Amino acid sequence: MPKILVPLALLLTASALWADPVPAWLVRLPEATPTVFVADTSASALYRFDRTASGVENVRQDYMSIGQAGIGKERAGDRRTPLGIYFVTEQIDTSRLHEKYGVTAFPLDYPNAWDRRLGRTGDGIWVHGVDSRGGVRPPLDTDGCIALANDRLQELEQDFEPNITPVLIGVELAWTEAHELAEIRNALESAVADWAESLRKGDLFTWLELYDETFEHWGMNKAQWSAFSVETLGQRPISDVTVSNLLLLGDPAEEGLYLSRFRLEISEDEARTVISMRRIYWRRSESGAFRIVAEDSG
Repeated sequence: MPKILVPLALLLTASALWADPVPAWLVRLPEATPTVFVADTSASALYRFDRTASGVENVRQDYMSIGQAGIGKERAGDRRTPLGIYFVTEQIDTSRLHEKYGVTAFPLDYPNAWDRRLGRTGDGIWVHGVDSRGGVRPPLDTDGCIALANDRLQELEQDFEPNITPVLIGVELAWTEAHELAEIRNALESAVADWAESLRKGDLFTWLELYDETFEHWGMNKAQWSAFSVETLGQRPISDVTVSNLLLLGDPAEEGLYLSRFRLEISEDEARTVISMRRIYWRRSESGAFRIVAEDSG
């Protein structure tokens, strides 16, 4: 058995058995991702889900405010809150900032690779507190950020881990049957395994077949990306590929779009190992097949 399949197979057997119904966007949470926040903009609610021994548990719900112009951010300054999958990047000391940011703030990585693919612009989307003198803020009240009451945000502070914690922002929290989510999880796990195994074997034809014809990256279309990959990866003496900490999430705004994020180790001639975090966006076709439509690092 190829070495790539051993650690990946051990990783994949850790999937929890969830009871019906289950949150549709939380396809797979590894031990490295113990908490996910989901913003339900229609209910002005931020949910905290924790990975437990028995599955994914909804442990908390907090009132939140979002952008004054609502949801669906497209450009800088539109005062809309973006929809999609984001990650906390850092924690900001707000003591010298405007009072509206409250006790602390956690920037999100908007625009992500999918946003950039769609031409969305802007930045500065945070999860932050509120002005302590202003009382409870209305549902539509920020410049596009998510705002929580200061005391509630302080209670959650340790759960917003930079470069680890996902924040999913959707219109309405979606639920599904456990067996349906398991089918998607198994298919995505297999797709990631095929991606890694074909890379390990140096089978770039099979590897590139996983990329959709609409794929774009670094300003290159699929044909240009394929030529670039053959020229670069084809020259690397890859001896082993290992995937770990596999996180699988459904996009709250794009039907059939899923994100896989994982730790990637590429060994070259057993003398040099390159370690990175990889994000791959998969689109599910009507036939059920998954193809890569965007990717990023980090």
